[in-house]
Amino acid sequence: MVKATELVLGVDIGGTKIAAGLVSSEGRILYSARSKMVARKSASEGLRAVYAAIDDVVRATPGQHASAIGISVPGWVDSERGVVLGATNLPCWRDFPLAKEIETRYQLPTHLANDANAAALAEAAWGAGAGYRNVFYVTLGTGIGTALVLQHRLYQGRTGVAGEGGHMSINFGGPLCGCGKRGCIETYVSGTAIARRARERMGEKGAQSSMLGKLTEQGSAGITAEAVAKAAAGGDRLAVEVLDEAADYFAIWLGGIIDLLEPDIIIVGGGVGRLMTSMLPRIQLGLKTWAINPRQQQIPIVNASYGSESGLVGAAALGLSHAQVWNTRPRRPAGTKRARA
Repeated sequence: MVKATELVLGVDIGGTKIAAGLVSSEGRILYSARSKMVARKSASEGLRAVYAAIDDVVRATPGQHASAIGISVPGWVDSERGVVLGATNLPCWRDFPLAKEIETRYQLPTHLANDANAAALAEAAWGAGAGYRNVFYVTLGTGIGTALVLQHRLYQGRTGVAGEGGHMSINFGGPLCGCGKRGCIETYVSGTAIARRARERMGEKGAQSSMLGKLTEQGSAGITAEAVAKAAAGGDRLAVEVLDEAADYFAIWLGGIIDLLEPDIIIVGGGVGRLMTSMLPRIQLGLKTWAINPRQQQIPIVNASYGSESGLVGAAALGLSHAQVWNTRPRRPAGTKRARA
């Protein structure tokens, strides 16, 4: 049995599901379970769903006691106060003291973070960033999330809401972002943006011959980033051009990140992240223009190690880092591969 001081409860809350589990200080999931999240009812009903998920883990692991609880949620979080400020996928909570409610019920130190921040901690502690001091993490999916881990600690800013790198604008005249600004990197490189750009291109003269139209029964309205990637892999010119454009914008943004932060490593997660790292030669070529740091090519850009479990393991890493039992031995987990040019 693992010592009690080396265990933490990780809780990853999404719009439709909750993943909860008992995790060791080496990042091993000893037990995990998934349950339904009630996100569109009252705040108390949403909270009860979280209680039920944690209770399931506690009942299933008798004799194994956690020293802390870490919670990962999407959206805006005041991590200093443990408050969910607001999230599109969690409308039940607004300015809700989630960490305090859970800490009161279970009498354990409880810490709360944005899901991208939590995933970054998992990568820095036990994943692709293990052994590096300063880690920059970006996850590319429907949207874009980022986080920065400095000296094995998550950088959260003055009030705990730092790290919204996906909403850094690279073109003030660009597309309108859901956040209200224009030209955020999320409007160019996210899965949503890639699909939108492909649909726009499908309206051009001669584009009807593109493979993209054949990959969906719904015409251009049904085009997804996955379909664009599949068409590009098949040599479709329009799809290749859409992805090349996204990679070029990604290089512009990464160049600014490198010049500002010069991290030890850049870790790219998410489904679209794998797509972008497959285009690393083009991105690194772009960095020669968009990063003035003379040693920018020495910064490794790698795929994330954790996939669907990143939120759960990251929540555990959050709790362990505060409990000061996070095992940060410099080591690289088996199977971690660098995305190379």
